[in-house]
Amino acid sequence: MTIKDYYDVLDLPVNAGIDEIKRAYRKKAYQYHPDLNPSPEAKDKFISATEAYEFLIANYSKHDDDYQQSFEDWRKYRQDRSRRRANSYARASYNSFKKSQFYKTTRIFEGTRTIYSFVISILIIGYTVFGYSYRVNHPWRGEKPSIVAFILLLLIGLLFLLTSIGYLAAWIKSSQKNNRKKA
Repeated sequence: MTIKDYYDVLDLPVNAGIDEIKRAYRKKAYQYHPDLNPSPEAKDKFISATEAYEFLIANYSKHDDDYQQSFEDWRKYRQDRSRRRANSYARASYNSFKKSQFYKTTRIFEGTRTIYSFVISILIIGYTVFGYSYRVNHPWRGEKPSIVAFILLLLIGLLFLLTSIGYLAAWIKSSQKNNRKKA
């Protein structure tokens, strides 16, 4: 992120005062805290807002020339912290790495993505059938809907559905395998 991005995350102008930064952060924290906002992107937005707040407060008194250096120091710090964490995971055995919270979060995203693709494929098929039947019953300017377009969209939806089912089955199988190993 750039310095301007940090201000944008908090919906502030670049010349905002310290009180405005604090007020904007409290507003964003209330709006996106995962306990108060159940949406999937709320946690990421809360983390981004907290990161922006920490950077802006820590570097508020610096001049514009110092901002770029502060930003580079901040980026290096985060990069260094990430590398240290990766080094500790690399030193550990793979089995202990698989038991770490960091690794477990990747499994959550894998399952979520698979379930979303399954739901989207159902929606594509549902909207295709509903749209075609609606157009048959309510022709627009006397035109009949294209059967070729209907079949093409239906095939795309079915292909997406079959792919999603395959990924869902593989994810369930690997989850069951992991659960058996834990028991």
